[in-house]
Amino acid sequence: MPLWVKMAFFLGDALLLGVALVITLEAPHPLPLNHALLLTAAVANGAILFVIPFVLEYKATVRLYEAAELRTAAEQFDELAETQRLIHQASGQWQTVQEHCNKAVAAANEIVGRMSIERKEFETFSQQASDSERAHLRLELEKHRRMDAEWLEVLVFICDNVYAIHQAGLRSGQPGYAEQLGKFQHIVRDAVRRVGLTPHEAGPGELFDDQKHQAADPAEAIAAGTPIAETVATGFTFQGQLIRRIIVAPEVSPKTAV
Repeated sequence: MPLWVKMAFFLGDALLLGVALVITLEAPHPLPLNHALLLTAAVANGAILFVIPFVLEYKATVRLYEAAELRTAAEQFDELAETQRLIHQASGQWQTVQEHCNKAVAAANEIVGRMSIERKEFETFSQQASDSERAHLRLELEKHRRMDAEWLEVLVFICDNVYAIHQAGLRSGQPGYAEQLGKFQHIVRDAVRRVGLTPHEAGPGELFDDQKHQAADPAEAIAAGTPIAETVATGFTFQGQLIRRIIVAPEVSPKTAV
């Protein structure tokens, strides 16, 4: 299993534990029922995410071991065929004892013939098993690709919610609370950058560019060059590829506001 896939699981685990820690620190004590349930769910899901990559890696190791056993058996059949060749070679060299060896050679030929048949049967079985294994590996690869896409969606969802919470903290008028949420958002963004996911915000005074920005309302058309009032939701690139443009709200001119 690639390291960055494991990191995605561990990142999800760390984020859930971070949520549990924030609930523990910020919620009133004793914990209300809804906070306690949320805390329990975060810790339980974190534990599950921590175990999943090790289970998948164990299954892959077992499959590799089985494939190695099949290759070893095939090599043993090749060695038996080589033994047959050496027996025929020795029978030609030792003509003086050929009469005594005829029965042994005939028996050996019979055994080799049976083994050749069994080898062909085994090769047919091995080929069928190999085809089945390849199909299974392709299925596993598709599952991993879907899992990667799902985890990318989860990370984007988490970043969006952390950004929304941070913006709410800034509007709350409580500098200490807003500062804590800002630090938490920085930690989350630093973590997702390690797996290639990078969030982007529109800078102060930035002008609208439909290559980088999109309106919060899909039905709203914003002219290029319109000043941006605020970032509604961050845009994202994954390993250098744009996966979502920055969602922004344009400034409203006095004339438009009237």
